[in-house]
Amino acid sequence: MNSGKNIRLGIISALHEEQEGLVEGMQGPATLIHGMRNYASGQVAGIDAVCVLSRIGKVAAAMTATTLVEKYGVTHILFTGVAGAGDAGVKVGDIVVAESLVQYDMDASPLFPRFEVPLTGLSHFQSDLQMSQRAASAALEFLDKDFETAIDDVERAEFGLERPRVHRGLIASGDQFISKRVHLAQLNGSLPGLLAVEMEGAAVAQVCFELGIPFAVIRTISDNANEEAATDFMRFVKSVASRYAFHIVTRFCAELKSGQPQRL
Repeated sequence: MNSGKNIRLGIISALHEEQEGLVEGMQGPATLIHGMRNYASGQVAGIDAVCVLSRIGKVAAAMTATTLVEKYGVTHILFTGVAGAGDAGVKVGDIVVAESLVQYDMDASPLFPRFEVPLTGLSHFQSDLQMSQRAASAALEFLDKDFETAIDDVERAEFGLERPRVHRGLIASGDQFISKRVHLAQLNGSLPGLLAVEMEGAAVAQVCFELGIPFAVIRTISDNANEEAATDFMRFVKSVASRYAFHIVTRFCAELKSGQPQRL
């Protein structure tokens, strides 16, 4: 993945707010409707791209990723959205770039080991190294150069956004909104190195693995996956996470177009 030549990037988010501004900023957009979803094709920072909202959950995400590849011919997939923190060192406003993803609610034991997706031999699906490096680079550049102007002072104060960081590691996905400390503690005990929890990424990872599509997942931490997780969740998505996604994805595409990440 040395340049943007011959790449068609599928950009997926679960919610409209997580992709706000990207479609509006596309060059030459055209929208097609398939399977109750709007697929907007055009260019983002010079990269041929298709933007779509998957909606929430693993099945919705898997269907969307498959359609992007089989119907719209994307060659790479980038998932961007929000997640709950999976570790005490990961704070609201931080960014997690997946190195691997696991379905925490996959359990076909005793036929197969817990977390292993039957007949794949895998529990953890590795993201594409080069795409993830570019995603981390774009996230760092955003925090260095765009964060203070992109996020309103009021929102930074409201959500305690001080010196956000970029993390790389394990993201876990399941069809539950994690909002109890005890549940998160159980996941931490079973999945060492867990950084974030969400509801789509590992399903996209499995689809991309089976179809041979490079992918990356970027998540903005919206909550601590505890009893306060739902408080002002949609406000955070709309006023903070949407700004993160717009700037990071735009930078990601610009780096992809140039062939070189600006910072690793």
